[in-house]
Amino acid sequence: RAARRMSQSSLYRVSFVNQGEVFEIYARSISHGGLMGFVELEELVFGERSSVVVDPSEERLQGLFAGVKRTYVPVHQVIRIDEVDRRGKARISPVSGDSKVTPFPVFSGKEPRS
Repeated sequence: RAARRMSQSSLYRVSFVNQGEVFEIYARSISHGGLMGFVELEELVFGERSSVVVDPSEERLQGLFAGVKRTYVPVHQVIRIDEVDRRGKARISPVSGDSKVTPFPVFSGKEPRS
């Protein structure tokens, strides 16, 4: 692979927009080399399912990414990538109207009418 892999011991918090929501997930490996225009995330890290306290947002993310070996996020949807010392809670939150982040225009597949 042409992309430089991050250290195995590193942990990254990745925030990105997906269908009107902000996803915040943790991954051990990130790169930019698999598909042009995408950030590649591997080895996603979630909390233990045996935990007494269950966070519905983290459980939803864990279900969405169950069985996923690698996922590709469009680079224009990525809000932020941080290298962190320890894992926090993965979460999904709505995109707030007062956000300073303006989403990239998305092509709907329909031509505009004149």
